[in-house]
Amino acid sequence: MGAGAGTGAAVGTDPAAAFLRIDGTPLHVRTEGSGPVCLLTGGLGSSWFDWDLVVPFLTPYRTVVRFDRPGYGLSASEPATGPGPTLAGEVDRIRGVLDALGLRGPCTVAGHSLAAFHVEAFARLHPERTAGLVLLDGSVEPDPRPLPAPELRDLAARTVAGAATAVAVPYLFGPVARRLAARAATVRREDLAPPPLVRRCYRTGRALRALLRENTAYLDLAAALADLRGTAPLPDGLPVTVLAADDGCRTRRTREWLGSQRDLAALLGADFRTTAPAGHLVMFDRPDAVASAILDTC
Repeated sequence: MGAGAGTGAAVGTDPAAAFLRIDGTPLHVRTEGSGPVCLLTGGLGSSWFDWDLVVPFLTPYRTVVRFDRPGYGLSASEPATGPGPTLAGEVDRIRGVLDALGLRGPCTVAGHSLAAFHVEAFARLHPERTAGLVLLDGSVEPDPRPLPAPELRDLAARTVAGAATAVAVPYLFGPVARRLAARAATVRREDLAPPPLVRRCYRTGRALRALLRENTAYLDLAAALADLRGTAPLPDGLPVTVLAADDGCRTRRTREWLGSQRDLAALLGADFRTTAPAGHLVMFDRPDAVASAILDTC
């Protein structure tokens, strides 16, 4: 999958924001700060503003790049062709964003949740472009197996999203669903994202479509990464950090999650850190710890 990039166009009057055509799809991209480059990419259903609390800690020291994957935030939907999201496609997308911005040197890549798959794969496939790797409460699948018929599964996801959009389900319930999901993923039990932006981005059918397509492809991406780990080692000496969110509860679920994150760090030879109290949306609960993990990695 290629990563052709087009000319950027400014978004409104915000000099940090632009639309870049990556592989034929207009993506919303933000570039702020100065210094060595770090790229931030969020998990399933995430938009650029989920990093807003982290970015001010980084911009005095780093050039910070954020982008919305197709369908999320302000980005356009990806054409409905092929089997849906793939690990190679996500790696190409990261490379395409950096290339379109003229940032071709080594970059620290930080991925939250599902996007931890994307950035780890980027580091393995483009070691010369990777200065550091940070996995923020990243998804973990110890022994993933891809599901059959990816094209049919993706078609089903698109069909469900289209039917829901036709009867205004995203418009009526999208922002509420986003709020509930965010509250459940923080120890604060609140969504700190600006309500106008949540309404603007989650009332759209494209956000639901993107979420369903990514969720459908989740095990396929996990299996592709497991295969890649056997063929494309991380560069010797690459700084890697795994930051796990500890909600402070002494439940079995919390212990198992922290154990899986510790195992991931051991697998990658990474520096393992925890931050507490924090939920899965660690960028909301502990933006300072997220920024420290990124700054200390490169």
